[in-house]
Amino acid sequence: MMKTVTNRHLLKPRRVQFDFAQTPYHWIPNDPFASHLINGIHMILPAGELWFCRIYNKALPLVTDDDLRLDVQGFIRQEAIHARAHSSAHPYLAEYGFETESFTQKINFLFEQLLGDAPLGQPALRKVIPAKQWLITRVGIIAAIEHFTGFLGQWAMDNTSWDKADPVMADLFKWHLAEEVEHRTVAFELYQHLCITEAGFYLSRQALMALAFPLFVKVLMDGYRHLAQQDNNAYQGKLAQQPIWRLLLEMERIGKKSGNVPTFSAFLQATSRWVSPSFHPIHEGNTEQALAYLAKSPAARAAETRH
Repeated sequence: MMKTVTNRHLLKPRRVQFDFAQTPYHWIPNDPFASHLINGIHMILPAGELWFCRIYNKALPLVTDDDLRLDVQGFIRQEAIHARAHSSAHPYLAEYGFETESFTQKINFLFEQLLGDAPLGQPALRKVIPAKQWLITRVGIIAAIEHFTGFLGQWAMDNTSWDKADPVMADLFKWHLAEEVEHRTVAFELYQHLCITEAGFYLSRQALMALAFPLFVKVLMDGYRHLAQQDNNAYQGKLAQQPIWRLLLEMERIGKKSGNVPTFSAFLQATSRWVSPSFHPIHEGNTEQALAYLAKSPAARAAETRH
């Protein structure tokens, strides 16, 4: 299948480092909900990003397009650094007394067992689902997830509400999300490249999004819950016990009120765009805007100086 992306450029790793010694645990001022929701990502992404890398390394021998292979290799390098950067925030959470291990164990189980080489963690299914098909299915799951990270990336590039937040944590997320905008086409095009027919690609990506969207939402909200229930803020502790629909309403409220998080309705709108047969992530973000942020990111600039 022909690639449709334009204005390609080489994806490069930026070996960033962050020092959270002065970062408060409510790093977005007066907004514990947004702080915990976003901090939950530190517990999710290290295992998730490394899983992306493992799957893509397995998929590389199947790639017959030289440009796409370069894109996939660049994607792997960037995602590996994302995992390391978010892992570096674990001591910051621990310093404020947040226990994270029980939650990260669940995330590890998801990526290492349920989405491991044995389909759904069941070795017997290897006799039913060919290894290559299970690999391509997982590539498709990554494409669906990357649609959300690309959406979040462009949201972060447009967002100004974090200007008053802790500059180090804000830079970590904006650096990461700028790179998500930068490489937003790779996962989609890799899955398209590995699918046999265009019709099969369209139908399967809709099915995988139907799986990925509720899973993405649940994991995100569970991460919030895990941190919020350890907060001494009574309202946050009570909210953490509420069902997911109540948390999504809070996300919508906070997003509209402060802009510190995207609204859930914006997530739904992004998901609806995926349904179109003509959908392509090149239209979902602004590469030049992302590169402009990366050019001024304190962590990215420091990484350039070191290397």
